[in-house]
Amino acid sequence: MGGAYHLQVAATFLLLAAIASIAAAFDPSPLQDFCVAIDDPKLGVFVNGKFCKDPMQAKADDFTFSGLDRAGNTSNAVGSNVTLVNVDRLKGLNTLGISLARIDYAPYGGLNPPHTHPRATEILVVVKGSLYVGFVTSNPPKLFTKTLNVGDVFVFPIGLIHFQLNVANTNAIAFAGLSSQNPGTITIANAVFGSDPAINLDVLTKAFQVDKKVVDYLQKQFWPEN
Repeated sequence: MGGAYHLQVAATFLLLAAIASIAAAFDPSPLQDFCVAIDDPKLGVFVNGKFCKDPMQAKADDFTFSGLDRAGNTSNAVGSNVTLVNVDRLKGLNTLGISLARIDYAPYGGLNPPHTHPRATEILVVVKGSLYVGFVTSNPPKLFTKTLNVGDVFVFPIGLIHFQLNVANTNAIAFAGLSSQNPGTITIANAVFGSDPAINLDVLTKAFQVDKKVVDYLQKQFWPEN
């Protein structure tokens, strides 16, 4: 009986740990109607990265953002621009577990390079042009790709490497919803070859199986953060 009891306790503990880990993997559920973010700790209560304004002091402007009608500047090395509306730009998103982005792509070849969102799943809808999109699973890596046209929707699961490439001869536009108020972005090339301080050459030459001159060249490039 003692063994069975300890086994039951252990199983209960493991179940609670699993539930806790799942809950911790996403933005917290709100415990009130809203929690408008503020930067001054003297004016609010700390909640998972942001402070809450007194609800009685909230205004409609706290829930409004303007500017997604304007095209982003795509005259950069990758030919794309991401206009992200997260909790830093729209304070009313705090604790609501959602954000939004407009992505502009230069004609044929505009690329939102391989990247991940460590805290969010992304759902993308094309509103202009045609995009070749895809994501790669965790090991063993499997690639899922699709060419999207206007009105098509594609989802990128949380944490997985994904990308979008404009395959049309015109500018392309897409909008993306993300399941976090602050999804974060890790651009793979930038993180690997543009980190500060730089990753040790021996690490990268062995990881990528290339000569040190290749890694040295890549580390000297300018890697935009889109």
